[in-house]
Amino acid sequence: MSNRELYSPGAANVAHVEKDGDHWTLVVEKSLRHSPEKVWAALTEPEQLSQWSPFDADGNLGKVGVTAKLTTVGAPPEYASETTVTRAEAPHVLEYKWGTFNMLWQLEPTDEGTKLTLWTNIARGYIGMGAAGWHVCFDVLDFLLAGEPIGRLVAHDALHLEGWQRLNREYSEQFGIEVKVPNW
Repeated sequence: MSNRELYSPGAANVAHVEKDGDHWTLVVEKSLRHSPEKVWAALTEPEQLSQWSPFDADGNLGKVGVTAKLTTVGAPPEYASETTVTRAEAPHVLEYKWGTFNMLWQLEPTDEGTKLTLWTNIARGYIGMGAAGWHVCFDVLDFLLAGEPIGRLVAHDALHLEGWQRLNREYSEQFGIEVKVPNW
């Protein structure tokens, strides 16, 4: 069996929300056994993003002022938006927008590798789905960085993953929101 066939996401314990009144921010954190430089490349290089991220980028995101088109993968309808990198302090902080979503990435070196944190705004009703999706993406990223890629698991592929449904339900319950599932 391949790693992809064996893959099942773990417990819903890598995401939480920060609340400021009606504004909620999804925060996803994962410890990776890889250097910040290696993680940074996976966050900024289009060839690597295309193996784990829910969007494709038509340019490298590693430099302030770079403009790139980010396009969702597998989620109908296809959504493309142009972004400009507003902060890029390699290999520590990366910031840009994905459509209306603020994307702030922080990479902190640890004794074991890197603590990767993403802060993003997602509509409150969909934050459980977002947490489940990013949870799976971060797992896929970990496999990729370990040299054992399992292929991108987003949109339809993620929905058919038994563990995604569980994560969506568990995160929604943790956040106190109704469980939503896309009707693609």
